[in-house]
Amino acid sequence: MLLRDAFKTATRNLTHGKMRSILTMLGIVIGIASVIILMSIGQSAQDLIVGQVQGLGSNLIIVLPGAPNNGKFSSPASARGIVITSLQQRDVDALQRESPIRAAASLVNGQAEVVYENNNKSVSYQGVSANMFSVRNLTMGKGLAFTKVDVDSANHVAVIGPDLANTLFGPAVNPINKTIRLKSVSFRVVGVLEKGGIGAFGVDQGNIVVVPDSVAQKQLLGISYLNGILVQGDPSYDTDFIKSRITFALRQNHGITDPNKDDFSIQTQADILSLLGNITLILTLFLAAIASISLIVGGIGIMNIMLVSVTERTREIGLRKAVGATDADILQQFLIESVLLTFAGGVIGILAGAGVVSLVYFVLTTFFSSFGWVFAFPLSAVILGLAVSGIAGIAFGIYPARQAGRKNPIDALRYE
Repeated sequence: MLLRDAFKTATRNLTHGKMRSILTMLGIVIGIASVIILMSIGQSAQDLIVGQVQGLGSNLIIVLPGAPNNGKFSSPASARGIVITSLQQRDVDALQRESPIRAAASLVNGQAEVVYENNNKSVSYQGVSANMFSVRNLTMGKGLAFTKVDVDSANHVAVIGPDLANTLFGPAVNPINKTIRLKSVSFRVVGVLEKGGIGAFGVDQGNIVVVPDSVAQKQLLGISYLNGILVQGDPSYDTDFIKSRITFALRQNHGITDPNKDDFSIQTQADILSLLGNITLILTLFLAAIASISLIVGGIGIMNIMLVSVTERTREIGLRKAVGATDADILQQFLIESVLLTFAGGVIGILAGAGVVSLVYFVLTTFFSSFGWVFAFPLSAVILGLAVSGIAGIAFGIYPARQAGRKNPIDALRYE
C-alpha cells in the first residue's frame, strides 16, 4: 500500500468516529498543554530573574563579608543571622583607588517600621553612600537623590520607593520635603525612585527607604562595619581581572597572606545568573516531568482504544490480507492512525498551552503591573510538544499495530 493511501485511510477511519477520536486524544492534549505551560512559565521566571539581576547595575560586582562558599554564590551573612564585621569604610576607599573600578559604594541594611502621620509600614531600609544611585543605575521619579555632602554631614534625608510613597502619602500628596520617621529618627524625603522591582539582596525597591550610610550606621543600627560593598567595574577591563584587583586590595587591607583565610567573598552578576539559571532550569524540568505523567496516561488510553479498534476491524483486516495486503501494510496503517491521533492532540495541546500562557500574562500585566512578569513562549517547548506527541503515537501505537499485522487472514474473515 502506498504511504499516501495509508494516510487517506487512516484519516477516514479517525474522522468516522469523531467523538471517540476527540476523547482519545484528550489525555495527550492535557499532557502537552501542561508541559507547554510549565516550560513557558519557567522560561518567563528565568527571564524575569535575569532582568532583575541585570537591572542591579551594569558591570556590577558584589563584595560580601565572610569567607567564600567554595566559589559559589551564597546569601549575605546578615540574612543568615551571622554578624561579620570584616568589611569597613576603609575597604571602600581602597577599592576606589583601583583603576579598573569606576565606583565602590558602601551598604548597610536593616528592617524597621516607617511612619508618616497615621500611616505606617514595615520596610527594609538601606544606608548607602551617595554614589550608590549611579552604581545601581537608580533613577528618580520625583525629587533628587541625596549627595555626598548629605552623607558627610550625616543629614537626615531619605529616598523612598514608589509603592511606599503611595502607601504613606497617597496619590494626591507630593512626598518631597515631607518628614517620615524610621525607628523614631526623622528623615526628610528628598526623592522617590522611579520604579520598584527586586534590588540587591532581594530587597523590594518599591517599598524601601534609602538613607545616608553615616546616619544608618550610627543612629539606626549602632554599628561601624558594612553589610556589603557594591563595585561598578570599568567595562574596558575583564571581569576576572577586576575580581583579582578587588581580592588583592582587600587582602592587603585585611593583612591576609593565606588565600584560604579570606574573610570576604566576591560575586559577579554572572555568578548570580548561573546559580539562579540552574535553579529555574531544574525546577522547570522537574515540573515538566510531573506534567509528563498525563502524557503517559494519555498514551495508555490511545493504546487501549487502538486495541479496541483492531478487534472491531478484524474482518476488515482479514479482507485486506485476502486481497494481498502484507503484515507490514496492516501495521503501517494502524501505526499511522495512532501517530495522527497523538500528533493532532499535540498541536491542539500546544495551542491550548499558548492560550493559557497568554491569558496568565494578560492577567498579570493588567492587574499586577508592578510584578514585572515577562511573556515567554520558547520555541523549544513547541518542538518538544510535537516531538513528544509523535513519539507517543509510535510508542503506544506499535503494540496494537503489530497485533493487527499478525492476524491470520482466515481466522480474521471468520471473526464474528
